[in-house]
Amino acid sequence: MQVTETLNEGLKRGYKIVVPASDLDAKVNEKLIEAQPEVEMKGFRKGKVPMALLKKQFGQRLMGEAMQEAVDGAMSKHFEDSGDRPAMQPDVKMTNEDWKEGDDVEVEMSYEALPDIPEVDLKKIKLEKLVVKAGDADIEEALGSLAETAQDFKDRKKGSKAKDGDQVVIDFLGKVDGEAFDGGAAEDYPLVLGSGSFIPGFEEQLVGVKAGDALDVKVAFPAEYGAENLAGKDAVFECKVKEVKEPVAAELNDELAKKFGADDLAALKGQIGERLEAEFSGAARAVMKRGLLDELDKLVDFDLPPSLLDAEAKQIAHQLWHEENPDVQGHDHPEVEPTEEHVKLAGRRVRLGLLLAELGQKAEIEVSDAEMTQAVMNQARQYPGQERQFFEFVQQNPQMRQQIQAPLFEDKVIDYVFELAKVSEKEVSKDDLQKAVEALEEE
Repeated sequence: MQVTETLNEGLKRGYKIVVPASDLDAKVNEKLIEAQPEVEMKGFRKGKVPMALLKKQFGQRLMGEAMQEAVDGAMSKHFEDSGDRPAMQPDVKMTNEDWKEGDDVEVEMSYEALPDIPEVDLKKIKLEKLVVKAGDADIEEALGSLAETAQDFKDRKKGSKAKDGDQVVIDFLGKVDGEAFDGGAAEDYPLVLGSGSFIPGFEEQLVGVKAGDALDVKVAFPAEYGAENLAGKDAVFECKVKEVKEPVAAELNDELAKKFGADDLAALKGQIGERLEAEFSGAARAVMKRGLLDELDKLVDFDLPPSLLDAEAKQIAHQLWHEENPDVQGHDHPEVEPTEEHVKLAGRRVRLGLLLAELGQKAEIEVSDAEMTQAVMNQARQYPGQERQFFEFVQQNPQMRQQIQAPLFEDKVIDYVFELAKVSEKEVSKDDLQKAVEALEEE
C-alpha cells in the first residue's frame, strides 16, 4: 500500500493512497476462506463449496468490503504514524472511476489537521472569586416575594368595583341555545380576574362588577374546545356576584412556611438563605469562568482549522440574526453572511474550545454515564409526558448526545483549572455581583 503526500499547507493536508489489486484479492480470499466452513449451496455439502464457485457467487460483494476496509486501514495507520488529528471528517474519494477488478484502487484523502496546542502553566493563572453572603435583608426580600405568590384575598369595601387581579365569588349557570349544559354551573366559585382560567372573554366582562350585581356574560366557545357539543357554540352565563375581594400578600408566619414544605418560618428562612447563596455562587462562578477564559485567551495563540472557524462564524451570525428577528421561527430566510466581528468571536471560541479539549484530554477528564443520564433527565423534564420519547431520541441521535455532553465536559475542565489556579476571594454586595453578571451579558 502506498501513501503519498500531495498537500501540506498550513493545517491543510492531502494524500494519495494506492491499494494494490493483489492486496484486495488477498483480502477477498481471506474472507472467503473464513466463511467457507459455514456456506451451504445446492449440490454441495456444508463447508465443501469450491473456492472458485464461492468467489464467483460472493466475490463482487466481498470486494467492496475489502476496498472499504483497506482504505479505512490505510487512513488509521496514517493518523497513527503521523500523529495528525483531523479537525473534521476527512474528505475521501476514489479517483480511478473506471476501476475494474484486477486494477489498483486509487484514493485521494484531504483534511485539516488540528493544530499543536501550546502548554499552559495553569498554576500561574490568577483569578478572583466574588463572594456574596445572603444577608437578612436579602432573605426578607425573597420571603416577601414568596408571600406574594401565596397571596390571600380580603373583602373590598362595600360597593367597590372589581379590578383586574381581584377575586370575585360568583354563582353561574351556562346555557347554549337556551339549554343548560353539563359542567356549566357552579356556586360560590372564586374566580381571579385576569387568570385566564375561564373561556376567553368571560373574565373581562366581570371587571367593574360589584357585590350583589347580576349579569349575563356572553361568550363563544373556541372551535378547538375539548367538548365537541360546545366547540364553536355561543353561550350565555347567568352570573350573580356575591363577593369582590382584593389580593393581599400572605402573612409571614409558620402557616406560610408549611405551605412551602418547611416546619416553621425560621426553617423557611434558612432554606431561602441556602438557595440565595447557591444562586450567588452560581453567578460568581460564571463571572470567574469568564475571567479564566479571558486569561487563557491572552496566553495562547495558534493556527485554527479554517473549516472549524468558518462553521463557528456562520453559527454565530445565524444565531444573532434570529435574536434580532424573533418573529422568524424557521430557517427559511436568506443566508446570513458572517461579519468581521463574527469571525473574531468565532476565532476566540474555537481557540478556547480546542485548548479546553486538550487540557481535558491530558487530565483524562471524562463525562460519566451517570452524569450524562442526569443531564438527559434534566432536559427531558422540559417535555412533560414525552420524557421516554426524548430519551429514545437522544439514544438514537449521536449529534444530540454530543450537544448534551459538550457543556458537561467543559464545566469539568473549568473546575479542574480552578483547582490549579491561584484563586483569591473578594466579598462583594449582591448589587456588585449583579453588575458583574450584567457586564457578561453585554459583551
